[in-house]
Formats: sequence, structure tokens, C-alpha cells
Amino acid sequence: MKTILKLAAGALIVTATAFAAQAQTVKVGIAAEPYPPFASPSASGAWEGWEVEIAMAICAEAKLDCEITPVSWDGIIPALTTKRIDFIAASMSITEERMQTIDFSDKYYNTPTVVVGAKGVAMDATPEGLKGKILGVQVSTVHENYAKKHFGATAAEIKEYQTQDEANQDLAAGRIDATQADSIALDAFLDTDQGKACCEVKGTVADDPDVLGLGVGFGVRKEDTELKEKLNAAIKGIRENGTFEAISKPWFDFDIYGG
Repeated sequence: MKTILKLAAGALIVTATAFAAQAQTVKVGIAAEPYPPFASPSASGAWEGWEVEIAMAICAEAKLDCEITPVSWDGIIPALTTKRIDFIAASMSITEERMQTIDFSDKYYNTPTVVVGAKGVAMDATPEGLKGKILGVQVSTVHENYAKKHFGATAAEIKEYQTQDEANQDLAAGRIDATQADSIALDAFLDTDQGKACCEVKGTVADDPDVLGLGVGFGVRKEDTELKEKLNAAIKGIRENGTFEAISKPWFDFDIYGG
């Protein structure tokens, strides 16, 4: 009888442990800085935006109990590797450099990179077009790396900012000549009254997959292969069942998944 009771107790412990593991909250790391239309805090403080909705749809499809966890952008990879968060959903491009430290899911969107500058100022998104210009970029992004590689020799300065919004504000104020970022993020700026008044798209930069990456994916720890597989299956699932399109349609008039 004692043996049976011990076995039963052991089974209950195993079952309880398994249940606790299943119920564990998965912390989804997003950049704490507003990055519309992907993620921004509402008036109530709740985070909203296309990427937030996609991340939560992925969690629902993968049957994960997820919690949005804002982290400073320049500390988001360390937050992942030290297990403060469980995966990154912050418009992070899949690059070889980042894959030396972390792994990625399959891509869930891919959009062009553009240069935006002041209206009436002649320039384009080439080294010659940005000759002598001050170009603002967000620090620790593929855009910073791209600008330094392709425009560093001709631009007067590659100025770094902690957030893209700070670069946009300096552009509007005339403290820099142009900024480079994802086309969707800069479209959101150009749709504001301030953006409409001051600035315009000067062109799309020439592609460089080695720097700009192969689209945007969810960042995961290298050892978390099971979570990566769940995320990949969920990305495929919401694209096949129409959820991805249903979420995207109110935000964009084109296919953000990209080529």
C-alpha cells in the first residue's frame, strides 16, 4: 500500500510540475520606446500596434500564455540571453551578426529601408546623394550599420539616436538633414502634421542582405529550439488561416509580409 501511495504521490508531483510548466507565462520582449505603427503605449499605458497584435496572435496559435514586456532597445538582446524575456518581438531584422548571439524564427514581415529628408532639399538614398549631409539613425539597428557602411565615407556625419522618434524630431527641427529607417516606421512619421510639414521620402536604399538581413523574425535563445518550432508553426498557421491578413488589413494597404 505504501508503495502504491508513493507512486501515486510521485505521479501527482510529475503532473503538477508538467501543468506548472505549461502554465508558465512567456514574456514577449518589445522595445520600450514607441515605434508606431508596430508598438506604442496607449493613453492607459497598454501597448498596442500591428506587431503587438501579431505577437499575441502568434501566442494564441501556439497556445502560449504570453505577457508583453517592454525593454530598452539597446538592452533587448541581453534581456533575452539573461532570461528576463523569452522571445523578442521588436521589428528585429534577421542578420548573421545577431545570429552569432541569438537565433530567430522564420520571418513575419519584410519591408524596404528608406531615407527621409527635408522638403525642397536635393538628395537621394545614395552615397552621392547624401554627400555632405548629416544622417540620423537609431543606435544598435541595421540602419546604423548600413549607414556607416554605405554612407560613412560621403556623409558629413552619421548621428546616432537612442530612438527613431528622436531622430525624427531633430530632422523636423533642422538639426539633421535626413534619417534612415524602415519605410513603415517613417511613413507613420510622415503621416503626422509635423512630418507632412517638413519632410518627404528621398528614396529607397540599395539592398544589402548582409547588413539589412532577410526580413524580421522573433528573436529566441539558441537553446530554445522547442519555442522556435512553436513560433514557426504559429507564423505559418496564422498566415494560412487568414489571421495574419485580418490583423494587417486595417494597418496597411499592401502585403507587409513581403518578398
